[in-house]
Amino acid sequence: MWTAIKWTLVGIVVVVFGGLLSYTLPSHDVVRVQETYNRLTTISSSNAMFYASSDRTETGPEQRDIYFIRGVFPDEKVKVYRNEDTGWIWPPYFKLDSSNLQAEAANLASTRDAPQWVVITYYGWRIPFLSVYPNAVSLRAVDSPDVTVVPWFNIIFLTFLALCVLLARRMWMQFRLRTIAPMIDDVNDALEDVSESGEEAARRARGFFSRLIGR
Repeated sequence: MWTAIKWTLVGIVVVVFGGLLSYTLPSHDVVRVQETYNRLTTISSSNAMFYASSDRTETGPEQRDIYFIRGVFPDEKVKVYRNEDTGWIWPPYFKLDSSNLQAEAANLASTRDAPQWVVITYYGWRIPFLSVYPNAVSLRAVDSPDVTVVPWFNIIFLTFLALCVLLARRMWMQFRLRTIAPMIDDVNDALEDVSESGEEAARRARGFFSRLIGR
């Protein structure tokens, strides 16, 4: 039972942490910018966690003017990105130039007949029923939609994270071997001493009552 509980908790931690990494780490799309626009967007309690934090103190839905970039993939599928500052809070992109990025995106907009392909770096998910959009962080023009984008940051970060996990596991194993295991052995020895003392006391008691009865 305890084994099942332990692995269930481990599974929950892995899923939550994996989801956090999936949402936060940068991703890349190669698209054609079809258009850029801004729209008055309603932010409610159901999707507020996916948008930049607000300074407002009142509760309830908020309407905010947000930049958007509509991209088109080579197979004509579309994807909409929001363009919003992250500020100095989570996630730690420290993005403060959404207006400049919107101008760059507008300058790179192109048509199907004369496409200008663009690599958009973003974080986040697209969740249509919650009106959640990935947030564009940067973009750059490329010559072809077949360009290969190597996610160097993700590779370096995940490698560093794996090394930290291995180091933490090794430190825990050493701590358990040097500190916890001797403590457990001391407790077991103490319990054995108590058990032996109890058995000796029981033998003496039985001998005492046997002598009484014998008399």
